Amino acid sequence: MPAAPSTIAPLKRLLSLDALRGLTIAFMIMVNNNGGRSAWGFMHHAAWNGLTATDLVFPSFLFVVGMSIVFAFEARLAKGATRGQLARHTMVRTAVLILLGIVVNSFPYFHLDHMRFYGVLQRIAVCYLLVSLFYLFDRRVWTKVVALVVALVGYWVLMTCIPIPGVGLPGKDVVLLDPDQNLVSWLDRQIMPYHLYEKSPDYNLRDPEGLLSDLPATGTALLGLLTALWLRSNRSLNRKALGMAVASATWLALGYTWAIWFPLNKKLWTSSFVLTAAGWSLAVFALSFYLVEVKGWGKQGWTSKLTFPWLVFGSNAIAAYMISELIPGIALMFIWTENGKRQNALNWVRVHICGQIPDSGWAAFSYSFLFMAVCLVPVWIMYRKKIFLKV
Repeated sequence: MPAAPSTIAPLKRLLSLDALRGLTIAFMIMVNNNGGRSAWGFMHHAAWNGLTATDLVFPSFLFVVGMSIVFAFEARLAKGATRGQLARHTMVRTAVLILLGIVVNSFPYFHLDHMRFYGVLQRIAVCYLLVSLFYLFDRRVWTKVVALVVALVGYWVLMTCIPIPGVGLPGKDVVLLDPDQNLVSWLDRQIMPYHLYEKSPDYNLRDPEGLLSDLPATGTALLGLLTALWLRSNRSLNRKALGMAVASATWLALGYTWAIWFPLNKKLWTSSFVLTAAGWSLAVFALSFYLVEVKGWGKQGWTSKLTFPWLVFGSNAIAAYMISELIPGIALMFIWTENGKRQNALNWVRVHICGQIPDSGWAAFSYSFLFMAVCLVPVWIMYRKKIFLKV
């Protein structure tokens, strides 16, 4: 039988959420193809502990995933879909995302001996599955808050109070969050030897999307889900925007304070990182919500041209990401020799076009922007033809 209709006030499709999703994907494409070492500092990930703008991209997308779960499920439930149907669709979508992630990681060679099974799409799939099923069968707010606290505090306890086998207690026998000797990396080396992202000549070291760190990453999606529930409440648009601004400031304060004892670390997805990254994501979304939903920017007139590229990316986010990840692999399939050096199309553009800009920082930025613009073209064609990759 169809699920009972939601008692929460409905909210029309949010242009501001679509724009944030697209902006996040566009920036993700740019930082993943940042033009090399000469790129500006904020276009690089922090080496280990710390935070740059680049480190905020992935958690922002997970935050948006959490928000989207609420609006998508409520829309389908209102049309008569059953929880069982939605649960089956969720599991199928999770499997497809994991398979797409493996394709992205392995293209074009697919060497099984060292194939990477963790990854960005895989983490999105895991968080999507857990948070979706949780919300689908329990739509109460307080249970999500409890789950969030358990995930973040539980991860903190695991990473700081549990001895690492063969190494000792973090903070006593080994440096807290040591890059090589931490519980996340240790577990991944037991489960996925020779299949991790970061390697040494002797053995695999670690993976930035490790299994155990999926726990706090789920907290990122839960914070997005809680934001969506706030947006569906019976409050004015101004009060909703103000509430998000207050929540953003609160999460940032908690995150930066917690970082004193549990450092910000994107590769380990520390609990302090979850709160801080979500705080910045919510700050950007609150501003977008205020300008678009309250003030009407982007819905008509000249401001609509500002949001159009982000809406194109946002309408086909997975397709845009897949295209951006497959292009380098395709380029590696077509190599020629130039002045005694192996060359491909992307490297040629970086050296002979963007490299002609005198300032190295601007040269790198021009390459990343050009790469993003190239990715926009097929996504725009799909948008015009109303082709949307839905998994």
